[in-house]
Parts: sequence; C-alpha cells; structure tokens
Amino acid sequence: MSVLEEKKAEHILLLDIHEIVSFTDYFIICNGTTDRMLHALAASLREFAKAEFGTAIQIEGEGRDGWLIVDMGDVVVHFFSPDQREYYNLEGLWEKGKRLLSLQ
Repeated sequence: MSVLEEKKAEHILLLDIHEIVSFTDYFIICNGTTDRMLHALAASLREFAKAEFGTAIQIEGEGRDGWLIVDMGDVVVHFFSPDQREYYNLEGLWEKGKRLLSLQ
C-alpha cells in the first residue's frame, strides 16, 4: 500500500474478500487522475513486487480505458479513473467484503 501512497494514488481501499471468493483474498482499489498516472501506479507496483518478492507480474488493461488490473495471486489491485470506478462500482459489488483500510 505504501508504494501506492508514495505515487499519489487516491481513494485507496483494501477489501478482505477471502470468505466470499476463492480466486483471491484481497482487493485493493484506487484511483489515478490520468491515463499516465494509472500506468505509473501499476508500473511502480510491478517494480515493487519484483524487488521485494522476486515476482514478475503483468499489468492487464489499458490506461485509456480507465481501468488497469494487477493480479498478484492473493491480492488483486484495480487502478481506476474516477469515472470508471464509479461506473463499475466494485465497492458495491463486493460490499460483503470487510473494509480493512480506506485512505483518501
């Protein structure tokens, strides 16, 4: 989460969904203000994962579409533009998940 804060991600939310789904334990959902920022956030997370865990992760999606996803197994990170985040409303879709952290 600190790497996202350092890169100025907005409205960071950590959801524990392990009791609801079997494909992951946590969702991190955050905003970036521009396409470039979405890519920068995802790239920073990829670099962090490689340096800290020796893990190569892929970035899925296109910044111009307003939604990027990084699947790290136990954690799936969603990077949204504000409009796309409101449109897809993952917080509402996964409202039964436990909110562990919410940062503005």
